[in-house]
Amino acid sequence: MGMLSYNLEDKVVIVTGGTRGIGLEMASVLLGQNAKVVICGRKQESLAAAKSELNGNDNLLGIQAHIAKEEDVEDLFNKTIAKFGKLDALINNVGMNIMTGLVDADTSLWQKIIDSNLTGTFLCSRKAGQIMRAQKKGKIVSITSIAARRSAPGLGIYGIAKAGIETMTKVLAQELAPFNIQVNAIAPSMVRTKFSQPLWSNQELYDQIVKSIPLGRIAEPIDVAHPALFLISEGANFITGQTLMVDGGASAV
Repeated sequence: MGMLSYNLEDKVVIVTGGTRGIGLEMASVLLGQNAKVVICGRKQESLAAAKSELNGNDNLLGIQAHIAKEEDVEDLFNKTIAKFGKLDALINNVGMNIMTGLVDADTSLWQKIIDSNLTGTFLCSRKAGQIMRAQKKGKIVSITSIAARRSAPGLGIYGIAKAGIETMTKVLAQELAPFNIQVNAIAPSMVRTKFSQPLWSNQELYDQIVKSIPLGRIAEPIDVAHPALFLISEGANFITGQTLMVDGGASAV
């Protein structure tokens, strides 16, 4: 029997929000698999910092883009194709939240959270779907959240957006299946990143959160990166329209 590998050598993968946290970890492991990686971020300085940390040389492209803006999305994909000539996989990883209740939420806050999470994922998936449809192959993986399935204080609008991404995953999977394109999602529970630091850095709060996770800890970015690698690999060729819960068993109890 041969060595099992994700077989991602020379695969071209876009990771949105690839400058920190889960996205940065994904970019790092993808480069380790000899993939060609494109990361995008909203700020030039965070892109520069990520690029120097990743040290991906000619296999890494960093593009400044706000994925909720159509022209930025066009630019991101056009530059990817111009440099690497194809697109094998898209990982929709951008996510943002501002803690808020729903009943008293300002409309502009609703729009901001929906745009970054749901609309941005739609714009990127639509563009990737068009490119991949012409190629007759490709993979799309979106990072959602356990908050898409259960209400969490302050994460209401975020959870609604992520639930929308879960449904979008099923819709895209059905639409793109005739073109040999697989579309899936990963729903982690809390991950140890800067995004969630206010929660896990407080010991009392951390202990409270961990009570609901059978494996007794929160996720590390690598815990999410590995399932993403699997889902964009040939090992997942017959898996589509699914959301994989990466939550330490939280949704099983």
